[in-house]
Amino acid sequence: MDRHLPRNDIGASGSEPRTIGFLLVPGFSLLSYSAAIEPLRAANLLAEAELYRWVHVSGEGPLVPASNGVSIASDAGIADKVNLDAVFVVAGGNPAAFHDAATLAWLRRLARRGVVIGGVSGGPFILAKAGLLDGRRCTLHWMHLPAFLEEFPHLRPSMALFEIDGDRMTCAGGIAALDMMTAMIQAEHGPGLAAGVREWFLQGYRPADQPQRLSLVARHGAHSAPLLRALEAMERRLETPLPRAALARIAGLSVRQLERLFAGQLGATIGDMYRRLRLDRARILVRESTLGITEIATACGFQSASNFSRRYRERFGASPLGERRAQAQPVFVKPRR
Repeated sequence: MDRHLPRNDIGASGSEPRTIGFLLVPGFSLLSYSAAIEPLRAANLLAEAELYRWVHVSGEGPLVPASNGVSIASDAGIADKVNLDAVFVVAGGNPAAFHDAATLAWLRRLARRGVVIGGVSGGPFILAKAGLLDGRRCTLHWMHLPAFLEEFPHLRPSMALFEIDGDRMTCAGGIAALDMMTAMIQAEHGPGLAAGVREWFLQGYRPADQPQRLSLVARHGAHSAPLLRALEAMERRLETPLPRAALARIAGLSVRQLERLFAGQLGATIGDMYRRLRLDRARILVRESTLGITEIATACGFQSASNFSRRYRERFGASPLGERRAQAQPVFVKPRR
């Protein structure tokens, strides 16, 4: 039994099927949505019984576009009376920019009625905006983490694939949604059915606390233990960068030895690599948050917005403001007739 699963807090098996709502936010990931809903269909099929029903809910109209332009038709709006046992907010894009007060109020009303509330990918960001993650374990996609921490410094999201804390369920999105939903199926209908669903989708068992991101070795192609220690320290200290001497002490080397390792294994100086990591974090904040450019510069260790913008343009070919404006434009491509 996964350490994140309560005994039966997310529902008990019974004769009546449970109705699961999916609140789709425009720009949601189609993969995350599919990985969340398909295990329910498979559970019904393998059990030869209707264990789950599902309803698509929208706060913005009858058709909700995914990030790739495919639209899903909603079955109900937030103003409609729908009896739900659980609702999962599926969001992608830039959930930091979501400010629909009616939707947030609707989620709070459901929570007060005892409905299980979940979030997928960027969905936990919206749950936090509704105040539904206070005092709860939670997770979300690592791309949304920097903006999430800036807006909700009192919350402590993990980097687990998913978290289940009583009647709150959150996951990082992508295939992790399948892991979370099969955990729910296991808690409600036993490990045999959950294993059958995983096997149906050619997915092995993954514990909730498995990390989302690849290791430093995989991401940077570095194998030296001292170098990896330095990189780990750099990733932890982006807002107030550590001097080279401090990084060398962490690595257990001299500054000259550490510079040789960086040049030999990464093809960059310590300073260049540190700047690259800070700019990568800045790009996430430019795309995934509503922070101002000066705030992003400060959060990523740059002394001035002008220096930040210049370095950003050198790295990515566009200014932070220019990239943010481009991100706001529709990305859907219509096929030629």
